[in-house]
Amino acid sequence: MKILMVCLGNICRSPLAEGILQKKAAALGLNWQVDSAGTNGYHTGEAPHRLSQKVAAQHGIDISGQRARDFVAADFDRFDKIYAMAGDVISEIRHIARNRFDPSKVALIMNESYPGSNEDVPDPWYGTEPGYHEVYDMLDRASDAIIERYRKEN
Repeated sequence: MKILMVCLGNICRSPLAEGILQKKAAALGLNWQVDSAGTNGYHTGEAPHRLSQKVAAQHGIDISGQRARDFVAADFDRFDKIYAMAGDVISEIRHIARNRFDPSKVALIMNESYPGSNEDVPDPWYGTEPGYHEVYDMLDRASDAIIERYRKEN
């Protein structure tokens, strides 16, 4: 199973999602590849936001080695599932991928926890540390739901 987590800058939400799901999958012995990317390219090559790193570390997850990368159309060829953190991210994915966009591979991550809710994971970038904890909790629940769903299918 190859899963890509996508947000705007790939330094707040998607690095957390990548780290959380990777840790959970590894703990269960699942041979999954989890990666993350961003749609806007503003932070390409940068480490995750310091508060994303701090919150992850408080849960025993080290995301400090991750580096932001751009989402590219070829990601549709490399990944089985692409999770967007928000609706605007799906729009950007569609724009970047153009004719390679495959709607069957893309979903809002929170629809795994709350099917059909179309809930966005809020971008904590402009906020304070509590917002990063909220995002962590949301992504933690979604990761559990992803594992429950795809573990059965594989």
